[in-house]
Amino acid sequence: MSIDTAATSTGYEPIDFVLFGTLGDLARRKLLPSLYQLEKAKLLNDGTTIVGVARQDMSVEDYATQVKDNIEKFTDEPFCKDTWKRLIKRLDYVQIDMKTPKDYKKLCEHVDPARTMVCYLATPPSIYGDICRGMDAAKVIDPSVRVVLEKPIGHDLESSMVINEQVAEFFDEKQIYRIDHYLGKETVLNLVALRFANSIFATNWDHNCIDHVQISVAESVGIEGRWGYFDDAGQMRDMVQNHLLQILSLVAMEPPTTLDADSIRDEKLKVLKALRPIDASNVSEKTVRGQYISGFVRGEEVPGYLEEPDANEKSTTETFVAIKAEIDNWRWAGVPFYLRTGKRLPNKTSEVVIYFKRQPHNLFGDSFTTLPQNKLVIRLQPDEGVEITVMNKVPGLTSTGSMDLQKSKLNLSFSEAFAAERIADAYEKLLLEVMIGNQALFVRRDEIEQAWTWVDSIRAAWDASKEPPASYQAGTWGPVSSIALLAREERSWYESKVKR
Repeated sequence: MSIDTAATSTGYEPIDFVLFGTLGDLARRKLLPSLYQLEKAKLLNDGTTIVGVARQDMSVEDYATQVKDNIEKFTDEPFCKDTWKRLIKRLDYVQIDMKTPKDYKKLCEHVDPARTMVCYLATPPSIYGDICRGMDAAKVIDPSVRVVLEKPIGHDLESSMVINEQVAEFFDEKQIYRIDHYLGKETVLNLVALRFANSIFATNWDHNCIDHVQISVAESVGIEGRWGYFDDAGQMRDMVQNHLLQILSLVAMEPPTTLDADSIRDEKLKVLKALRPIDASNVSEKTVRGQYISGFVRGEEVPGYLEEPDANEKSTTETFVAIKAEIDNWRWAGVPFYLRTGKRLPNKTSEVVIYFKRQPHNLFGDSFTTLPQNKLVIRLQPDEGVEITVMNKVPGLTSTGSMDLQKSKLNLSFSEAFAAERIADAYEKLLLEVMIGNQALFVRRDEIEQAWTWVDSIRAAWDASKEPPASYQAGTWGPVSSIALLAREERSWYESKVKR
């Protein structure tokens, strides 16, 4: 399919975007709709092509029909015919059995060696090596090629290293973009701006001012028909090893020297290396794991984990994890980071809550025996925004001369503050960054392997203990022991999510 390759105002050169696994669930639900949104925003270079790759035999016309159907199905807003007229001209399709090296020669007919090629591997990581070897056999790999890898990269440190080595045989680290879609969320990106562009936070972001931090990623759904995958992974591998540890590292990292990719990733790695190990000696004090039983979520009765279709009734896989993490460095000495994530919880919500230390002396005992802590809440979903809880005087006259206080919230809701702006999906941002060639929002190999090192130690301790996960009823906030994780230090989980 021929497209004019003249440079446009996008600021980057035209590329051939090759989507391996283009008929899979991720491509249908997220990647193709995101490319449509980039087209709609006129952020795709005029010369850019989109080449779908799968093993099914189909024409370009049939492929375009499927792409259109998926965009209409998985995009909330009305379908834009003008956008589609532009996008369809970019589409191409090639049938490749990804485990057959000779098939990759077909790719040569669909890409231009004079242009940068971006290869998105929306496939199981187990065939990343096959795809890389196939492209090498077809002689389409050169130093300009970029390869995008989806998580999970392995199920432990050893398997992660194997997969990374398979890719590294053909691609330099500067060519590899490992995606964690949480890093594309506006509020996660805003963490960097919030911390380092505002002195009110930059000068109060350490153990002198912060009491503790909570990071919660809650899901109301169950395993959604993915029993085979999830039972092998569990919530620790599926969520903690990537999403929660990436958020933690952004919250806790030192100021980078610049905003370039390696400066940011160097500081994130330091945080991961400073995480205090959790092993058999302290795992019972520092972690809680749970597995949901039947209950009610939003008034609807749902089955327990062991009652899901295709379930292994003897499974001890965790669907809930809570961890008290500690960072052994000067900035965070004595400040616990509480991590919590689970399935079949009351709401789908992701939040970071920074609890500041209480005032050392209370002048307002008539209103509050103990002054509440100031809180900074960074909402990642569903209503992205930032909220600060402060103490404020109650307006009005009083005959006692006392000053009554109340808690007030300064709320920046992205949907309200930027009502005229559409909040882009994380994948839209990440796809654009790949096209531009910016690795700052992608995970470096040493980050992944350091995260696996910490997580593997916890999993090994769980296995050694032979303790099954604690049961919790679907529709609740996890096992009772997760409450005790904080209660023993006179703290509690942030509960605004329950009220919303």
